[in-house]
Amino acid sequence: MKATGIVRRIDDLGRVVIPKEIRRTMRIREGDPLEIFTNRDGEVIFKKYSPIGELGDFALQYAEALAKTAGRPVCITDKDNVIAVSGAPKKELHEKRVSHDLERIMNEKTTFLSRGNANSIHIADGAERFQAGVVVPIISEGDPIGSVVMMTSEGDSQMGEVEEKLAQSAAGFLGRQME
Repeated sequence: MKATGIVRRIDDLGRVVIPKEIRRTMRIREGDPLEIFTNRDGEVIFKKYSPIGELGDFALQYAEALAKTAGRPVCITDKDNVIAVSGAPKKELHEKRVSHDLERIMNEKTTFLSRGNANSIHIADGAERFQAGVVVPIISEGDPIGSVVMMTSEGDSQMGEVEEKLAQSAAGFLGRQME
């Protein structure tokens, strides 16, 4: 655990303000769910809650089946990190923070379909060689909770309607599992 040197007081309603710098760094936005952990030493730890992260093993199995069916690498993300990877090196993507472009697509609740390298986006920060060909947000109870991403590689053919429909089916199924 990293000390920040920031001290906050609890108000009369039991609230504490998480400083703006920490919220920005950790990508915590108004309305985001936080898990609260305590230990015997009196520490209270806040962790961003990832509902899709609870499906970790299931998401991995789904990503593997989807990658095999589509013949393309697939990853599944929550709102912040890549949680499952199939068909690409796991060590380079798994648990990496999603890119700002991918985060924007999820928040806008829109499907992204790449039309070649001109409009491709990176999947994760620090993993620029991995590009998204199709991105479909996973929506649960009206809120984006993650995404299904089919990846392209250099010299790869463009993504089409088949890949888009496969990713939409996967995202729809995973979203319903969370409701």
